[in-house]
Amino acid sequence: MFKSLLSEGRYDWRVYDVRAGELPARAEDCAAYIVTGSAAGAYDLDPWIVRTQEFLQDAKGRAALVGVCFGHQLMAQAFGGRVIKSPKGWGIGMHHYQVFDRRPWMDEASVIASPASHQDQVVDAPPNTTVLAGCDFTPMGMLAYDDQPAISIQLHPEFEPTFAVALIEARRESRFGDDQATKAVESLSGRDDRLRLGRWIEAFLERHDGAP
Repeated sequence: MFKSLLSEGRYDWRVYDVRAGELPARAEDCAAYIVTGSAAGAYDLDPWIVRTQEFLQDAKGRAALVGVCFGHQLMAQAFGGRVIKSPKGWGIGMHHYQVFDRRPWMDEASVIASPASHQDQVVDAPPNTTVLAGCDFTPMGMLAYDDQPAISIQLHPEFEPTFAVALIEARRESRFGDDQATKAVESLSGRDDRLRLGRWIEAFLERHDGAP
């Protein structure tokens, strides 16, 4: 999904199956890392989660980092923030974030829309971070780390609308109610800035090739 979202041919890709215990030998093995989504919670104590968090701490300033959904949460936790299972429940469908702060790799958009699928949230931002975007449901929806080349977002810009709909339908009445699922599916036919977010990530990576 991320290869499709980003310019696949621009990068040399390597996938690490961290759930299976596969991590880079050194942070410098790649110029940048994308920490993707997961069904797990960042606060879980599974050994692979602990090891991945330790790797992120070790990689600080030695490689560029991009976190998405679970990756957003795990990065926040690794660098001193707090993540919880939100009492607000599931956030699904198309979510709209207000842009609070702008960085050189962003364009002029004041609102960004992209699929969301999460029940965990960052509730305390790590030190030395700036909240770039968010909404009432997810106030800390996008973070920039001011002491290292790292950004993260709670949204799923890698989700194409058809996949987001299929995911909701697969979980209808098991993880969330029928009415919520229907409204979420309907929302996915609206404005979608996932490709814009993909361009932001690429522009960020172009500016930060692993150097702080």
